[in-house]
Amino acid sequence: MEYAANKPYPKIEVKEKNLFYAQLLSEDYAGVISEATAIYQYVYQKMVNFQSNILFSDTLLKIAIVEMKHLALLGETITLLGSKPKYQFVDACNQLHNWNSSFIYYHTDIISMLKYNIRMEQNTILNYQRHIVMIDDPYIKRLLNRIIEDEIIHIQCFQTLLVEYEK
Repeated sequence: MEYAANKPYPKIEVKEKNLFYAQLLSEDYAGVISEATAIYQYVYQKMVNFQSNILFSDTLLKIAIVEMKHLALLGETITLLGSKPKYQFVDACNQLHNWNSSFIYYHTDIISMLKYNIRMEQNTILNYQRHIVMIDDPYIKRLLNRIIEDEIIHIQCFQTLLVEYEK
C-alpha cells in the first residue's frame, strides 16, 4: 500500500513575506482539522489497536509519518512568510486558539475510527482548497496541491481498510 504520492515535494519558498498567509496556514498546521491533529489522532488510534489489528496500526503509523512531513513543510513555509509555526491558529472570528487534545476523536471502534478519518481527510482537503483560492502565491499553491495528493491517498487507504473491516 502506498501512503504518499510517488513524487517529490516542491522546494519550500514564498513570493514574499505575508502574515495573512501565515495565519491561514496556521489553521492547516495546528487547527482542529490540521496536520498536528492528524498526527496525534493516528498515533492514538495506533496505540489502542497495536496488539489486535496489526494492519490497521501499521497503516496509521505510516500515514502519521507522512502527516509529520506535511507539518514540517507547513512550518517551514510559515517561517518564510514571516511568522513562527506555533501550535495555535486563528479562527474565522479572528480569535487565537491553542491546539489541544480535545481535537482528538477518542473512540476505539475501528469502523467508527475509519469513517471519522475519511471525513477528517476530506475536510483537510477542503481547507487546503479554500486556502489555495485565498492565497496568491504560486509556491504555496504548489505545496498545498502536492499535500492534497497525499491526503487523497490517505482517504483511499482508509476506504480500503473500511471495506476489509466491514466484511
